Amino acid sequence: MKGKSFAVAIVLVLALSIGALASPLVYSLPISGEIEPGLAAFVARGIQLAERNDGIVLLTINTFGGRVDAATEIKDLILAAKVPVIAYVSERAWSAGALIALAAPELAMAPGSSMGAAEPRPMEEKTVSALRAEFESTAQRWGRNRQLAAAMVDADVAIEDLVEKGKILTLAAEDALEWGMANRMATSTRELLTDLGYEEYQILELAPHWAEQIARFLTNSTVSSLLLSLGFLGLIFEITSPGWGVPGTAGMLALILFFGGRYVTGLAGLEAILFFVLGLVLVILEVAVIPGFGLAGILGIGSVIASIILAFGDVQTALFSLSIAITVSVLAVILLWSRIRESRLWKRLVLSHEESPQAGYRAPADLSYLLGKRGVTLSALRPAGTVQIDGKRYDVVSEGGFIQANSSIEVVVTEGTRVVVREVGEK
Repeated sequence: MKGKSFAVAIVLVLALSIGALASPLVYSLPISGEIEPGLAAFVARGIQLAERNDGIVLLTINTFGGRVDAATEIKDLILAAKVPVIAYVSERAWSAGALIALAAPELAMAPGSSMGAAEPRPMEEKTVSALRAEFESTAQRWGRNRQLAAAMVDADVAIEDLVEKGKILTLAAEDALEWGMANRMATSTRELLTDLGYEEYQILELAPHWAEQIARFLTNSTVSSLLLSLGFLGLIFEITSPGWGVPGTAGMLALILFFGGRYVTGLAGLEAILFFVLGLVLVILEVAVIPGFGLAGILGIGSVIASIILAFGDVQTALFSLSIAITVSVLAVILLWSRIRESRLWKRLVLSHEESPQAGYRAPADLSYLLGKRGVTLSALRPAGTVQIDGKRYDVVSEGGFIQANSSIEVVVTEGTRVVVREVGEK
């Protein structure tokens, strides 16, 4: 009996193990908040885990959008995935979120959800054309209506009975299903998986780990602009303070976080960091070592701007954040102008020494009244020496010749404090 019980137990364990192995693993990845490079790193990790374990990727989307470059990276990850990818729009997939939703082979939407509203900012023909092509090709990849995808981006695209010219398309779940942009509607992810034929499965809820959460926070567009502004402000405050203190340290820390967050997410490489360090060194050399403002300063400023553009990976976004940082810095300079003028750096840049009467300086006397006057040499002029005119001693020079002591002279030229005399005979 004992042997039979043991055998039954083994059979049950094996059956449960086989059943567990037969149940696919569903990796649930939330696509929420702002879409930025940190989120792309999280999605990449989730897809890799699913591929390693022959699982399924379930993207639960609820976002107002975000960075197009990050959404494009996520789209590429979805298209290249070697496992099934399912997108479920629980609330909304707007702007960059719509591109992610359209990239999934299987797209489901919850009742009351919506998708679209992907008009780029700034609204430029080049940007609209590029993003429209991205949406069209992604939709066409899975047999969806490319014209509807274009209308989500380009206001010039009109679709009868759906959107008029001059408006951007946003589809409600019912319209998306009717027009073939969504494959099905489902009230929950469990209902969705059941509709897809997955009776037995294990859902693994993935969440960004601490490094990914920090990266997502640091690469947020608002936080990035703030870090850049704080970095510049810290350096400006440090200029107004003696020695090296808290402002400079805080500024450098903000810049380290700015570049570090982008380096961790793969948005920026070492070249961006090296460009920034090189730019700072050149600017410091220009200010503290090299007189004037020349090539080193220009190259330093150019290198700093280039590093920020490389870090953002997008010229428009970089210039927008840079303009914010510069505006904040200019306002700080205006508010701190009195302190900046008293700083060590300003005194090195600007000559502030004054030879004023209060400091004991006196203007040189005007000796033009001596012109034509006669006197006698007290010492030999070789050619400089001393003479006496009207009972006062003056330092003079001869016109070039030697004049003996006790000779009669006449003042022929006065130039400031310089008095020129010539020897004359007695009258």
